[in-house]
Amino acid sequence: MKVEERLSLVRERVGNTIVGLDEAVDLLLVAMLSGGHVLLEGPPGLGKTTLARVFSSLLGGSFSRVQMTPDLLPSDILGVNVYSPYDGTWVLRKGPIFANIVLVDELNRASPKVQSAFLQVMQERNVSIENDVLDVPDPFLVIATQLPLGELGTYPLTNVQIDRFAYRVLLGNPRIDDEVEIVGRADTIDDFIVEKVMEPDEIRDLRRAVQDVHVEPSVVRYIVEVVQDIRSSSYLRLGPSPRASIWLHRGSRALALLHGRGFVTPDDVKWLVPHIVPHRVELSQEARIEGVDLLNVVEETLGRVKVPKGLD
Repeated sequence: MKVEERLSLVRERVGNTIVGLDEAVDLLLVAMLSGGHVLLEGPPGLGKTTLARVFSSLLGGSFSRVQMTPDLLPSDILGVNVYSPYDGTWVLRKGPIFANIVLVDELNRASPKVQSAFLQVMQERNVSIENDVLDVPDPFLVIATQLPLGELGTYPLTNVQIDRFAYRVLLGNPRIDDEVEIVGRADTIDDFIVEKVMEPDEIRDLRRAVQDVHVEPSVVRYIVEVVQDIRSSSYLRLGPSPRASIWLHRGSRALALLHGRGFVTPDDVKWLVPHIVPHRVELSQEARIEGVDLLNVVEETLGRVKVPKGLD
């Protein structure tokens, strides 16, 4: 089976179980193929946990879910050495972070100390427990959700923590036809059974294939010009760093492979910009007072920056 057929099968089987989250599914596939992590934002009850579980089952990897609360400790996530009184030895008890796909529910309910425990593992793919450095499984993907800012008992993520997420997906309430279908499945919605489509070894092969996707120099320049234009906006107090450009480059190659192409187009870049840039920037105080929307800033940039000739 060809690469695009295998990936299309994943999308199809997720769609058979999850209704109305096609864009989120594509972002999860792009994240898995490019090695990035995903931040899901939206009200409760939209199927974020079910989506992560189904996605993990289809990819044949291990899955863990962590419900964040203010009283959690870093060792609850990473693991801890436990003393055995029977033989006088210390045994490492690994935490839920040691899985191929880790769903972190309500990340901003955790204390800053626990939030910071994710920084190393999300960037370096390993965990330090006392004097030992342990690698997490490969492939490794963190899917995190967070509550709207201002909710009781939340701790806002720092810019550094937010930047660890390559992609962000904003989920809204379903359309009326989608919600009708969801309600119609109410009796079986939690009893899904999905057959895995691929193994972790195949995902690693696909990641290597992503690196072979061609990106024209003019498209690379287009990526940088888009990020530079947003960075220069007078509405922003903090603009996107070069890491936004890097993830646009990586993500656009993964998106091209997802669509069965061996080359990147500007449309790949345009589709990804709203998922890569806005969570990395901050509006100025004046822009907040004026009610400026970050997505509008992005749309204005995409309409203003010239697409490379012959590639539009």
